[in-house]
Amino acid sequence: MTSLDHEFGVANLIRNKGIGRKRAHPLPPLLAQLLARAGEPAIVERAVSRPWASALFEGQRHMVRLRLSGEDFPERGSAFMAGLADAEWVLPGHFVADISVDDGDADMESVWLELSALTIEDW
Repeated sequence: MTSLDHEFGVANLIRNKGIGRKRAHPLPPLLAQLLARAGEPAIVERAVSRPWASALFEGQRHMVRLRLSGEDFPERGSAFMAGLADAEWVLPGHFVADISVDDGDADMESVWLELSALTIEDW
């Protein structure tokens, strides 16, 4: 192997090591901030992520099912959704490009919201 191979990362590829710094996954801090926005009691019933890419950007598409309960769940649900698209999110190494409530329903004890979010790596 030449010094040129090592300089351009061939050694990393052969040893199956990541090139550059790995960034933390954006889902855990996003979930924590969604729960804080929802207030107590609230739970994440399901959260999944999948890779996403365009010609210029890389990121993750997230689907989250959130359930809010408690005596004041109708008011908290409305407050949660108000201004959601304009909210500020702190995700190290990423930013939220899009977030929305795609579905939801309520019963006498709780409301559930199906959210989707797109996070992009912030270079």
